[in-house]
Amino acid sequence: MEARILPACPVETTLTLISNKWKVLIIRDLLPGTKRFGELKKSIGSVSQKVLTAQLRQMEESGLLTRTVYPEVPPRVEYTLTELGQSLRPVLDALKNWGEEYKAKMSGE
Repeated sequence: MEARILPACPVETTLTLISNKWKVLIIRDLLPGTKRFGELKKSIGSVSQKVLTAQLRQMEESGLLTRTVYPEVPPRVEYTLTELGQSLRPVLDALKNWGEEYKAKMSGE
């Protein structure tokens, strides 16, 4: 993990590591297990290849996922959440539950 100065506030630290919707969606899609780059791009949807690559690199540097390159032609690259990345599951579960409750309340008005 890179030596970076993290905020004193734990909430801000978490937000720094999952700072945008792409990272949250990458974590969501890797929680069930390993995926290849193309599978991630397809499951996330509207993200560009350049942005997805940048987000994956940042997450690897932060220790949230591992990138495995297989010496094949063409090369096969797989991404897997680390134990640290997997530990974000309750955070994403809470976001999902809140979103479901919000949508239910707003559609019921």
